[in-house]
Amino acid sequence: MTRVVITGAGTINALGHSVSQTFEAMREGRCGIGALDIRDVDRLGVKIGGQVRDFDETAHFNRQQIALYDRFTQFTLLAAGEAIAQSGIHFNGELSNTSGVVLGTAGGGVNTWDENYRTVYEDGKNRVHPFVIPKLMNNAAASHVSMEYNLKGPSFTVATACSSSNHAMGQAFHMIRSGIAKAMITGGTESMLCFGGVKAWEGLRVMSKDACRPFSANRNGMVQGEGAAVFVFESYDHAKARGADILAEVVGFAMTSDASDIVMPSKKGAARAISGALADGQIAPEEVGYINAHGTGTAANDKTECAAVADVFGRHADRLMISSTKSMHGHLIGGTGAVELLACIMALRDGVIAPTIGYEEPDPECALDVVPNQAREAKVDVALSNAFAFGGLNAVLALRRV
Repeated sequence: MTRVVITGAGTINALGHSVSQTFEAMREGRCGIGALDIRDVDRLGVKIGGQVRDFDETAHFNRQQIALYDRFTQFTLLAAGEAIAQSGIHFNGELSNTSGVVLGTAGGGVNTWDENYRTVYEDGKNRVHPFVIPKLMNNAAASHVSMEYNLKGPSFTVATACSSSNHAMGQAFHMIRSGIAKAMITGGTESMLCFGGVKAWEGLRVMSKDACRPFSANRNGMVQGEGAAVFVFESYDHAKARGADILAEVVGFAMTSDASDIVMPSKKGAARAISGALADGQIAPEEVGYINAHGTGTAANDKTECAAVADVFGRHADRLMISSTKSMHGHLIGGTGAVELLACIMALRDGVIAPTIGYEEPDPECALDVVPNQAREAKVDVALSNAFAFGGLNAVLALRRV
């Protein structure tokens, strides 16, 4: 089978407008969660989020583009540009025909939905902009990336709630490993931080009003974030032939379904996904040094995930480092796994483990090394990235240091 490597990464999220800014924030344990600056915030019960600050769409896109690009698409194009520039890859000739894009998003153009519902229901208007549908559709970001970079191979969007990014990157991995594609642009994107997006999540009663504290005994819920992270996946031979700098190798992927409950997670389903990724990558459990946890900060998710890790790794679980960067950038829903993959790359490439910030009280049901509050230097050979979604949809990626 073809080996698959990552040669480029790009992002914009609450921690920074680039990978370097995001890495710096993760090293410092800086929190990107703060007071929301959105319309009608006074009508919300939850007024905090991992919002992308100081973002001016007119600095990046012209008026015609803004009419076509929802905020989630804008984030994607900026992250894709950074990733492709770092990779140095050029999509032309046969490579153009054998390369594509697969992205994860749960909500797609939520800002566009919100704006246009206001137009017709609150303002009483009977017409909306003719580009509303192309702007809000879930595949908009993937389609615009394919058009911008001449990607004529497989291109589509995956929507599996909070596992969307990992499922998308797993499909990209499979397509390159099987020979269907030579290179893929992949990752995830989300922008739900508008009145309608936050109000809908409030209804679930899983949101914190003050902070995200994964694994801490006094945690009281998740905090939403927004942004995108995009990567260049390509075959190892192609990357070596063109002299690309390899960030990490993707060696395993697994996905499972709990088939049990629409919102409550299952230890067995999560454990099967983790075990499957290890088996797919031919990884011995003791080789794993770091896990970027799903770690939402809800009581049900955190204890279930820790129990699954303990079941899979046995005694080695006590020697693992497992952290949740959602404590810093918030939960990007469909885009979250992509931003979290950056923490895995930082661990493998730079030997820096991103912390779980906001940790205040030990929880006996989360008695693992959660790298509390401060980043740590450590050599890591293999890292896992966990994603466990509503609907019981689990997806785990395994990466190896090159």
